[in-house]
Amino acid sequence: MSENTGKVTAPRHYVGGEWVDLDAAGDLPIVNPATGETLTRVSLASAVGVGRAVERAHAAFPAWRNTAPVIRARYMFVLKERMERRYDELARTITREHGKTLEDARGEVRRAIENVETAAGIPTMMMGYGLEDGAATGIDEEVIRQPLGVFAAICPFNFPAMVPFWFWPYAVACGNTYIVKPSEQVPLSMRFVAELVDDIGLPPGVFNVVNGGRETVEALIDHPLVRGISFVGSSAVAQAVYTRGAERGKRVQAQGGAKNVLVVMPDANVEKTVQNIIGSAFGAAGQRCLANSILMTVGRARERVMPPLREAVRALRVGDGIEPTSEMGPVISARAKSRITGYIERGIAAGATLSVDGRTVPAAAGPGCFVGPTIFENVRPDMELARDEIFGPVLSVIHVDSLRDAIALIEASPYGNAASIFTESGAAAREFRYRVPTGNIGINVGVAAPMAFFPFSGAKGSFFGTLHGQGRDAVDFFTEKKVVITRWFDTPDVAGHHGF
Repeated sequence: MSENTGKVTAPRHYVGGEWVDLDAAGDLPIVNPATGETLTRVSLASAVGVGRAVERAHAAFPAWRNTAPVIRARYMFVLKERMERRYDELARTITREHGKTLEDARGEVRRAIENVETAAGIPTMMMGYGLEDGAATGIDEEVIRQPLGVFAAICPFNFPAMVPFWFWPYAVACGNTYIVKPSEQVPLSMRFVAELVDDIGLPPGVFNVVNGGRETVEALIDHPLVRGISFVGSSAVAQAVYTRGAERGKRVQAQGGAKNVLVVMPDANVEKTVQNIIGSAFGAAGQRCLANSILMTVGRARERVMPPLREAVRALRVGDGIEPTSEMGPVISARAKSRITGYIERGIAAGATLSVDGRTVPAAAGPGCFVGPTIFENVRPDMELARDEIFGPVLSVIHVDSLRDAIALIEASPYGNAASIFTESGAAAREFRYRVPTGNIGINVGVAAPMAFFPFSGAKGSFFGTLHGQGRDAVDFFTEKKVVITRWFDTPDVAGHHGF
């Protein structure tokens, strides 16, 4: 890719260690959402093309399974070194195709690298357990882990580099082969990753990238040689993927949508809380599954937090994420911009107070898909603003009288991805972490993003499945536990000796 000319190599498919053209079901333009520039076009693999990719991955499985875990781990160490070497290049690729600021993109690359680091510990993470005389006297029992075959990930647009790394390094390190299907809106980052993988000499067919849309997704789910699917996206699609995959006997982990809540108690540190609210609600233009899009102020917290929050949000600099002065980039597409501004207009009509209006941004931001940071106050829990996942830079403020009221509203939500509380009270924090039914909890943390060696959790309508991405959950998902029960009879050798 050329940063100066803007020309980008068209994303083909990386299958069996080669860049190939698969049978296509059409193609799409890839547009820089900050500038409107068409970067390239991406080919969408048909069901026939997916079948070719799965067959190549399946053919690579036996030899890769027989590769020692310590050898598989060494590929992860080399990949980490390559990613560190080209860290900023990958971040710039993310910014150009997604729009997020370079700071956000660099953080995403760091999270991806952390998953590679964790997967490099696979010899330890795959260790089983056993017991001498475990079943009866003279009978030993142990559990060993073994890979299953071909797995695939269906990935979202909002983290084009990080989300695939929740899954594929663990699957490959465990001895499986893998197919990543990036979002058709942001295929360039995974092309970059595939080039790095190709450079480290991973055996052909172990890691594959197939671009595509709905037909591609359905073909991956339906293919009998694909043993499991990992998905991240909206709740409606997550449930559909989970149901379709389960009906075909596959392992499925499907991360869905969110309507995350940040609760501010009256004793919160105002300066730190405001900084965290801004980072959580407006980082990556609100296009994060861990973004807190509802702010609940408890008691007098409203009078303490809202004035400095309004002032700080109005001062945010919106622009092309590649520019170092930009604090918030565009949303992913013109369609997304239209959807988000529609929510803003309906929120006004429903009676919420629009205290910071993001529908117009300074002309200096450029011609792209920009929506400025937006704050609604006096939002009721029954409003669309409080119920729907808007997936944009819109913060809805709900005032409650007590922590008990805040927790009750979180409990009533169909989502369960994340929630955070800002307080100096240990008792309040303990009550919050104990009672709130979300998979990820933040205590004085705006974005409760787990490190790579912890699972990226989720609950209720935000997750379908049992085992999550990252860490030991990933190892459990990508391996099968086999119980081995052993007894040796004390049989003399032909000379009448035991031989030991």
